[in-house]
Order: sequence, then C-alpha cells, then structure tokens
Amino acid sequence: MDASCRSNISCYKTIAVINEAHNIFLVQHQISHKIYIKKILDIYNLPIYVYLRQNRIIGIPQVIEICEQDNQLTVIEEYISGVSLQELMVTGQLTAASVSHYICDLCDILEKLHSLPAPIIHRDIKPSNIIITPCNHAVLIDFNAAKYLTNINSTDTILLGTKGYAAPEQYGFGSSTPQTDIYALGILLKELTSALPAPTDAFTLIINKCIQIDPSNRFESVSSLKQEIQGKSKNPQNTSSDSHSWQSFLPPGYRTLTPWKMVISTSVYLFIFWFFLSIDLKTVSASALWLERISCLFIMLLIIFFNFNYCNMQRFWPLCNHKNRIIHYFGILVLDVLMAFSLFTMMVILEAILFT
Repeated sequence: MDASCRSNISCYKTIAVINEAHNIFLVQHQISHKIYIKKILDIYNLPIYVYLRQNRIIGIPQVIEICEQDNQLTVIEEYISGVSLQELMVTGQLTAASVSHYICDLCDILEKLHSLPAPIIHRDIKPSNIIITPCNHAVLIDFNAAKYLTNINSTDTILLGTKGYAAPEQYGFGSSTPQTDIYALGILLKELTSALPAPTDAFTLIINKCIQIDPSNRFESVSSLKQEIQGKSKNPQNTSSDSHSWQSFLPPGYRTLTPWKMVISTSVYLFIFWFFLSIDLKTVSASALWLERISCLFIMLLIIFFNFNYCNMQRFWPLCNHKNRIIHYFGILVLDVLMAFSLFTMMVILEAILFT
C-alpha cells in the first residue's frame, strides 16, 4: 500500500460496525462528512474492483477507493440507503408486482455487466445482496465473488458464492457464464414468490428454465429473461390478483409500505396542503386566490413526485438518465426550475384571462 493510498483510506473514520464477522463498517469522510461503506476483503478479484472504481455502472454501488495490502483488499464504496430484499421477504411486504419489478431491475443491471467488453459475472445473487432504495429500485451489491468471463471450456476450481443460489458450474462442473447469474435469478425468483402472502405459481415455467442443470438450456440472456417476466406481468391470467402494480402508483413515501416512512410522508403532505391552501393575498379576489393556492400546491406536488421518480417520470428527461451522478442531480434541479417557471407562467396567463 503506497503513501497516497494510506492517506486516502485514513480520511475515512469508522462510525459504526455493520457486520463485524465480514469486516463491513459504516465510515464517514472527515472532510466532506459523507457516509460510505468500508469493507476489508480476504477473497476478492482485484481487476474487478479496479474496473468498478474506474467505471460507474448504474445499479451497483460506486467504488470510491481500493487499497491492497498483505493479501487483503480495503474497499470504500458508496452507501446505498434502503432495505435489503431479505428484510422485505421476512416482513411479508412483497407483492407479485414488486417481485417482477425487482427481477427486471436486476436483469437491467446484469445486462450492463454481461455486455461489457470483458463481461463480469456476479456469482452471488441472493436477497441479502440486493438493496431496495427509497425510490423502489433494486441495487446489486457485494462483488467479492465476481469474476470475468473466461474460456467456457475451463472450470471453476473454488466455490465462491452462496450454497443454494450457486449454479452447478460453481461447484467445478463448468465455467461461470452469464447463465450462472441467470440460475441464481431463478432461485431468487422462486424464493421471492414463495415468500408472498399469497404464493403464486405464475412464474414456475420461468423458474424451471432458469435453474436447468445444463447452462445451455437456461435463458440465452438476462434480457430474454426480462422479456418473459414482463410478459407474465402484463397478462392478468398469469399473475395473482395483486399484480396490477397498485403499489407502484402510491405517492412517494408509501410505495414500500414501510410504516415509519408512511408516518413521515403523511406529516409532510399534510403540512404542504395546509401551507399552500392557507396562503392569503389580500390584493386579489377570492377566485384568483384559490387559483393561486391550488396552482402552487400542484407545482410543489409535481416537483416532489418528479424528484422521487414517481412512475419512473425521470426517464423522459435525458439528463436524469446520465451515468454521472452530478449531471443526474443537476438534471433534476434544472427540470424542477423549468416546471416551476412553466406552471407559474401558465397560472399568471390563466389568471389574466379569467379575472381581468
């Protein structure tokens, strides 16, 4: 470990232990005061972490620092706020619609990894390695077992991954390929559907194809798997009664049905309604005043819904889809200003037409 590496790592102060057995800590940068995750790894693939540090991939934590010393790798990575998919399974908060949504999110992430010039195979997809963000998107973490796609005629000599989710080839019966991750997705889908309050067999055929012993009998790619999942989700005969995505249409703060988030959101919404509907301007008529109140309330709610990506609204604004996080948030800020200005202008024009 060179001096610059030691200096960079020393800037992060441990503030909490997340998993002592696996050497995972919550740390804070002493200058920026931002929160990160620190991992000390005994088993790792250094070139994978080097690549992830140099290349931002949406859907996985950004690697900030890596330092290798004495056959251990210290990793500083982005802290992802949210709850693990494992927790949602245990607390019974899943629906058939949310299961489809999360699997499709994972397919999008894996498609990026599998489509790289040197494809990356994750090899450890399981509920505890998937974080569901407040915006209800899945994030894939923990690349300790990841490896580059190699000669398909070779075999994996060491089992890296989790028993029950690891494909047969990870036990030495072949080489890890994109189909290895597809196998794990099949097991994951089986576990998630079994954890539903009302278990469904709508995905049985998809699961069976994912977990075939022979990798060539599995889906050709994660994009093919995603198409099958989406096809099932669109056909009401193939899913349970809760598959109409009603949960995704709930306002921000309610979509995960997490009690404490719902309490806070209710308080915020009540305050917003009270504040904007109680605005008093003595220089305008009662009708114009109510128009201004409702318009301002609508503007504020629209900004909130956009910032929290309600119904994936941000996909229509190119800057919000940019891989660079700074540009992403800048795009949100720009559109917030544009929406507020446009709606305010429309309000002024409408008021001038109706009340003059």
